Amino acid sequence: MRLAALVGVAPCFAIIGCVTTAPSPIPPPLPPPAAASPAAPPISPPAVPPAQSNAPLANAPLDFSQLEGWAEDDHVADFRTFVAGCGAARDPASVVVCQRALASGDLDEAGARAFLERNFRLEHPTDPGLLTAYFTPVYPARRRADGEFTAPMRPRPADLPRAQSLAAEVSYAERAEIEMRPARDALAWLRPEDLFFLQIQGSGVLEFSDGETLRAVYDGSNGAPFVGLAAPMRRQGLLADNDTSAESIRAWLSAHRGPAAQAVMNLDPRYVFFRLETDDGVEPSGAAGLRLIPGRALAVDPARHAMGEAFWVEATAPALAGAFPAYRRFAMALDTGSAIKGEARADLYLGRGADAGLEAGRVRHILRLYRLTPVTQPQ
Repeated sequence: MRLAALVGVAPCFAIIGCVTTAPSPIPPPLPPPAAASPAAPPISPPAVPPAQSNAPLANAPLDFSQLEGWAEDDHVADFRTFVAGCGAARDPASVVVCQRALASGDLDEAGARAFLERNFRLEHPTDPGLLTAYFTPVYPARRRADGEFTAPMRPRPADLPRAQSLAAEVSYAERAEIEMRPARDALAWLRPEDLFFLQIQGSGVLEFSDGETLRAVYDGSNGAPFVGLAAPMRRQGLLADNDTSAESIRAWLSAHRGPAAQAVMNLDPRYVFFRLETDDGVEPSGAAGLRLIPGRALAVDPARHAMGEAFWVEATAPALAGAFPAYRRFAMALDTGSAIKGEARADLYLGRGADAGLEAGRVRHILRLYRLTPVTQPQ
């Protein structure tokens, strides 16, 4: 499950790697989607442009041919994504179509497209909402405090009660107070800005100077609400209006490392604790218990969407400089996030490492989310 979408990053906001269910096998890696764009914060959606005059009528049936980008999409990748993620679905129709897909074996481009168009009904899109993105960060770490590695990664405190869900976690000390406590039991030491962003993402990978890599896994929080830094930094004149991407925030924190950066980070009272596990080098599992698929896995609001649902993502009009102009692709609901709330709110998982992080930090696009409803009788 992920925690928060950056600049509101939902810490895991679907806390990645928190699920213990064993993931089902995944098909071969997918090629990168055709059109893509970088990430941003879970704040207010950008202004929605006027509706186009050729938009489909609300009650008119929709056809896949009406989707901009559908004909150009990689339908083999779409089909493999469905096969990899459909095991998370529990409703009877989805189970039937999932079994049908598993029995189909490998399909070529034409066969994959035909399968999707025959086995799903395309629903009208939600009202415009917001797409952000998240990733699995990889950060250098040390076994003890050393030079710029001054931020301790703390394990879950013994006096923090376990809760049945993230929403139920008890209130605890806020970030500023926790940061002042001694760190005799630190799991690792990171640069302060790296630890801050690791807490936003909810999990990540640590690379130690001896060559060992370990996975940092979410192990609870202080229960405080997540507060993104983009808006307050913009209000304080620390960043320009169109330059509040994740990399801009991180660069500012790095350049002002010390009391100034700590004061800004303390604006977010939420604090995340971790445990360390072996790094297997593969993608983490999401809230659905399945491996996340880079570029094709969505964190959604579980109150509005079920795990294993299929969607067509149409995200345009980026709000941040340097972003890709549009994201149009087939994707699956495989994760959740504490900052991901609403029918048309989603966080797109973009993979592991610096390149994925750079892109994820710029994604803040107007989102129209089309649900693909499975049909038991192929059309």
